[in-house]
Amino acid sequence: MSSSSEISMVLVVSLFVTSLMAMTASAGNFYQDFDITFGGERAKILNGGQLLTLNLDKFSGSGFKSKNEYLFGRIDMQIKLVSGNSAGTVTAYYLSSQGPTHDEIDFEFLGNLSGDPYTLHTNVFSQGKGNREQQFHLWFDPTKAFHTYSIVWNSQRIIFLVDNIPIRVFHNLETIGVPFPKNQPMRIYSSLWNADDWATRGGLVKTDWTQAPFTASYRNFQASTTSTSTNSLTEQSAWQTQGLDAAGRNRLRWVQQKFMVYNYCSDLKRFPQGLPAECRRSRF
Repeated sequence: MSSSSEISMVLVVSLFVTSLMAMTASAGNFYQDFDITFGGERAKILNGGQLLTLNLDKFSGSGFKSKNEYLFGRIDMQIKLVSGNSAGTVTAYYLSSQGPTHDEIDFEFLGNLSGDPYTLHTNVFSQGKGNREQQFHLWFDPTKAFHTYSIVWNSQRIIFLVDNIPIRVFHNLETIGVPFPKNQPMRIYSSLWNADDWATRGGLVKTDWTQAPFTASYRNFQASTTSTSTNSLTEQSAWQTQGLDAAGRNRLRWVQQKFMVYNYCSDLKRFPQGLPAECRRSRF
């Protein structure tokens, strides 16, 4: 083989390896991207970093957090929730900063008795203030297969999506005095824990420990974000200006009309002095 042919072959192999490494990084790897935060052996990273499982037993739950902090981006995670009688358990998946004036963007999955639907609880905290709960039932069984739960967070809005269907939008309404998360970098957190004092029917249904251990599974983590840890834009993408087009607004309306079970913006008893300012603006 001539030297020029050898150089060409080396370049081809080098480009292939570089491309393969880039694809692996973009797909996410639990070993590379996350740390176990509590629960010891109850949290397991499997399949070479492609699968993570959290377990809950009578003694402890378990959890993990991202190694990086992010300021804006799109986060996708496929999750398969605790099956069977999951009453009393909570699987939390959220973005959060730290401190008394922290920001937070929440998905929480509240377990239920076998055959009853999960409640998907969402909330947005800004400068330490939350109380912006919206809750939904899902249009599928989230324990039978993996489904994708996504957060799009840019300077204009926060969009919660399930299998790429928008279920909630929280707009930046700082112009009317509503705080919006925009200055505090956040990590990704997830945990599986016992909350049977409130999670299922207000705490009336307790965790059945004869069903333990309870298991939630995670795969296919994707992050298209500005990482403050590396100070670089990992992917220039549509999330930076993403909103809802007409089809997206129709899907959002469908979810909120058919599957929403609680909306703080409709809870007049909770806010006798008047609903929060953002509730007086269009939801869509």
